Amino acid sequence: QLQIVESGGGSVHPGGSLRLSCTASGAPLGDYAIAWFRQAPGKERVGVSCISNVGDDIYYKDSVKGRFTISRDNADNMVYLQMNSLKPEDAGNYTCGRRTYRSCFGYLYTGSYDAWGRGTQVTVSS
Repeated sequence: QLQIVESGGGSVHPGGSLRLSCTASGAPLGDYAIAWFRQAPGKERVGVSCISNVGDDIYYKDSVKGRFTISRDNADNMVYLQMNSLKPEDAGNYTCGRRTYRSCFGYLYTGSYDAWGRGTQVTVSS
């Protein structure tokens, strides 16, 4: 069975950087769009970024544009989220999901995913 695992979270000061990683066992990720979502305590889960299966279709939440970069290396079965200039509002549990499509169109619809990792925590505090 597919198992997705995220890593790279941590605690940073505002302005700091983190690089999140997403990989999977049981099946490759290369045929699917992959997205990062986050959820802070007491708040709704929000979509942060998505990358299509071959990396030619990318979306970002408006609030992270210019600061976050999503990328993937299908040969290594890895998806990354480079997060720079982190702000307190970026904090939360970041989860990686496998979409049932190759494209990112409509990626905010959480019903279009068939597997999620447990997440990696990101804390941004002064």
